[in-house]
Amino acid sequence: MSRYLLVILVYSGLLIALGIYLSRRVRRASDFLVAGRSLGPGLVFASFLAANIGAGSTVGAAALGYQLGWSAWWWVGSAAIGCFVLANTVGPRIWTLARTHGYHTLGDYLEARYSRAVRGWTALIVWFGSLGLLAAQLIALSLVLQTVAAVPPWAGSLLGGVVAVAYFTAGGLPGSARINSLQLLVLFAGLLLAIPFAVGSSGGWPQITAAGAARSGDAYLSFTGLGPGGILYYVALLSPAFIVSPGLLQKVYGARSASAARAGVNLNAAAMLLFAAVPPCLGIIGASQFPSLADPQLALFRVLTERLPMWLGMLGLAAIFSAEVSTCDAVLFMLSTSLSVDLYQRFCNPGATERTVLYASRIGAVISGILGIVIAVKAPSIISSLTLFYSLVSVALFAPVISGLYSARPGAPAALAAIGISVPCTVILNYAAGETILGPLNPFAAGILLSFAVLWGITLLHR
Repeated sequence: MSRYLLVILVYSGLLIALGIYLSRRVRRASDFLVAGRSLGPGLVFASFLAANIGAGSTVGAAALGYQLGWSAWWWVGSAAIGCFVLANTVGPRIWTLARTHGYHTLGDYLEARYSRAVRGWTALIVWFGSLGLLAAQLIALSLVLQTVAAVPPWAGSLLGGVVAVAYFTAGGLPGSARINSLQLLVLFAGLLLAIPFAVGSSGGWPQITAAGAARSGDAYLSFTGLGPGGILYYVALLSPAFIVSPGLLQKVYGARSASAARAGVNLNAAAMLLFAAVPPCLGIIGASQFPSLADPQLALFRVLTERLPMWLGMLGLAAIFSAEVSTCDAVLFMLSTSLSVDLYQRFCNPGATERTVLYASRIGAVISGILGIVIAVKAPSIISSLTLFYSLVSVALFAPVISGLYSARPGAPAALAAIGISVPCTVILNYAAGETILGPLNPFAAGILLSFAVLWGITLLHR
């Protein structure tokens, strides 16, 4: 058996064992869903950062670095901008409402603010979009196993899905928040140590940058090489999603106070701004050493296994595996709560007890994990899967959530119309027009603007 594979299997067993051990803390649905609203700034920070640094932030960002150079920073950087906005505006405000009214999910807030129908439609849209997000993490896990042991993609996705479902289903939010702390230590130790060793074994940074400039021009070595349109594309796609993501807002609910939520999410955003440069850097190193890769998603793995000492390569692969599994549990969090609370409890069994909802949450995680594995086997790439999720969440939720928090005027008909018109229009624009529509305007920015226009147009006409 490959030593790399052995390390990953042992690490996976440790995560599952920790999840089972921490499951003793979970006795009620509120424990599973919002950790009894007991998380301090440190655990909020760990839970957020581990959720946000996943397949797109590691393997996907390194692949973009391989192709685009330093401007790939905007993939994670745009998410960090969204987190700063969440920490200092939406987060504390919605935490106060959740604590006052006992909300467990974003759907609870949407129903109280608008209507049961708004809750149901947004839960369905988010659930389908989140399957793409889960699939992206499983694709990355399969690439890890494919690299170290030539494991077929379907088997790698299956193993990664089993690990994530096992420890999340046992421990819920309190378990995953504590396991995330361990995962972050492994992640940062592995990837931060990898950079100096990889630079040294690749001939030094001047040689690496010279190869990049010769390959793609000076824009390759600029943080603004994408141009205004490319930067706006990532900001419009990612920043709104990280402000209103149901999974992240539910982690805010788990904070013990509004100030704990603000501090923890701000720390997460600051760490993401710094981390945003790490995967592109490794992708640039990969481009200089392996310029003819058929799949840029393999760049990070080639650097870890061929340009580092074996002990550090093992740590780096464990770091990648850790990042993807930690994000898997955050996605399963969204999927299971959408199924168990927003759909099952609200529409199928309104009288369900906390024990029944807890059981339904665990069943929902298992069902979602199975569907995510199926999609991962069929999906073309990590970035394409993530684009599906971020576009649906941003366009469907941003205008209703923000407008509802800061104004009492919009009602349910306006919110339903905004969702029903903007989501299909954005999907059509994305496939028909590509990344730009008019100048720097892209389908996601247009969809969000359209959603606000419909919501407030109907609101003002109704008044």
